[in-house]
Amino acid sequence: ILGDCYYCICGLPDYREDHAVCSILMGLAMVEAISYVREKTKTGVDMRVGVHTGTVLGGVLGQKRWQYDVWSTDVTVANKMEAGGIPGRVHISQSTLDCLKGEFDVEPGEGGSRCEYLDEKGIETYLIIASKPEVKKTAAQHGLGGPALLNGAPASSKPGSPALIETKEPNGSVHTSGSTSEEPEDQDAQADNPSFPNPRRRLRLQDLADRVVDASEDEHELNQLLNEALLERESAQVVKKRNTFLLSMRFMDPDMETRYSVEKEKQSGAAFSCSCVVLLCTALVEILIDPWLMTNYMTFVVGEVLLLILTVCSLAAIFPRAFPKKLVAFSTWIDRTRWARNTWAMLAIFILVMANVVDMLSCLQYYTGPNNSTTGLDVEDGCVENPKYYNYVAVLSLIATIMLVQVSHMVKLTLMLLVTGAVAVINIYAWRPIFDEYDRKRFQEHDFPVVALEKMQGLSTPGLNSTGRLPLVPSKYSMTVMIFIMMLSFYYFSRHVEKLARTLFLWKIEVHDQKERVYEMRRWNEALVTNMLPEHVARHFLGSKKRDEELYSQSYDEIGVMFASLPNFADFYTEESINNGGIECLRFLNEIISDFDSLLDNPKFRVITKIKTIGSTYM
Repeated sequence: ILGDCYYCICGLPDYREDHAVCSILMGLAMVEAISYVREKTKTGVDMRVGVHTGTVLGGVLGQKRWQYDVWSTDVTVANKMEAGGIPGRVHISQSTLDCLKGEFDVEPGEGGSRCEYLDEKGIETYLIIASKPEVKKTAAQHGLGGPALLNGAPASSKPGSPALIETKEPNGSVHTSGSTSEEPEDQDAQADNPSFPNPRRRLRLQDLADRVVDASEDEHELNQLLNEALLERESAQVVKKRNTFLLSMRFMDPDMETRYSVEKEKQSGAAFSCSCVVLLCTALVEILIDPWLMTNYMTFVVGEVLLLILTVCSLAAIFPRAFPKKLVAFSTWIDRTRWARNTWAMLAIFILVMANVVDMLSCLQYYTGPNNSTTGLDVEDGCVENPKYYNYVAVLSLIATIMLVQVSHMVKLTLMLLVTGAVAVINIYAWRPIFDEYDRKRFQEHDFPVVALEKMQGLSTPGLNSTGRLPLVPSKYSMTVMIFIMMLSFYYFSRHVEKLARTLFLWKIEVHDQKERVYEMRRWNEALVTNMLPEHVARHFLGSKKRDEELYSQSYDEIGVMFASLPNFADFYTEESINNGGIECLRFLNEIISDFDSLLDNPKFRVITKIKTIGSTYM
């Protein structure tokens, strides 16, 4: 758009054979629209439309105030076709008529009598003659149902028009240019005025109903897509798409795995405090069972001190103000280093396991058989009476293991296997007589399915008389199986938690990447808008929500307007092969305009605002 001129192109970026027909239909629609404006405003405003077919170079010029434009000799001809046209008529050249293939009736245009340029070039011109039914039929044949019939790009419309040079379009591109005029209406022109389907179409109830149905279907389809996306996110497919190993669930991308390792739960040091609580509960249970066993007190004190040291070293990164800087730095290093975190976790679980193992083995020294009385202790008390509670204590150690959120599920599996293996060895081997005695006393008064111990082990067991019998599944095996089942359950839970953690990590990465893309897109959009509009106008549109039809206008007094032109550039421009069809000429013009644009970055010229370039004219 330049003043009262409107410039359109058909055939960009993709060539289409009916470009000439589309251009004519657009021109007729524009004439019809201007006639409606003239009728409503009671003014003599009218429009001339000129159409020409030929070759163009399309692109942008300069570094500031970009606008897409086209340049060629045929562009100049199209401009002159408008200048030599008649108000209310569509004026076409011979090359355009050749592309219409008889779609429209025409009459001689005699453009050379109204435009000296057309007369000098000897260009034959014609005026379109079309009735409203014929135009409707032609538009329907070409799939065009309304005024917006032209796939084009706005540009300026002066003879020396436009610009850069990146693409050269094939012959067949169509240019239509029109300008309004307030000349007295020509009655003859009115009589032959081509027409187009009225743009003031009324919306029928059936059309409205169809639109409502379409909108409902679109909303239903959108809801389905959203539900599918949410279900996909809730599944493990999100992790699988990121190429993770099936067993370890580690990312195949080392950088992604390192990033996940560094960005694990920042408050993971607090998990070590659970180990202290577990040891405290363990000590209370064992002291209640064997209050006379001094080893329980010793393991509690030593283990609690060691766990407190580990906990303090882990919590320093969470509460940096409460601890010395060196300790905070050490704690931060542990939190960010995978092998250090794993070592710290193994130490905590090792302390819990050793405390439990030492307590179980220390209880064994007071038991040598059911008839023993050398210790002076009542064998009806303590671990002999309640050996299962020590296995329940081992379950607390497993719980402490899964609380270590800073380590992977594979490390947790290793630690839980350590706990389970240690307890299983003690149950089956070290505590075998204790569990056998427990089974004999527990089941001697009940009629359960039993087997003779001698038949099970093939030997005579001290401590059991000839009638001593054990349950079908001895407690030492059932408790070991119980520990093993608990370990599997906790491992499944740990694996599931890590899978969710990795999924959340991927979502976090995705959200972060989307925010970065949105920020980058916004930055580029702002740069593009400010490069097309003056900064104060760009801020006006970007700063608040505007309606599509809302315009920007301001009135200023005593403003300096400057036009800088290369008056002889038209003589310099040629489309010969030596200039690569005119591209080299426009490349030279682009360098000149870019030099002008660079002057605006000079501090003393900051008050100057570029408006646009019009061919070889700098405004």
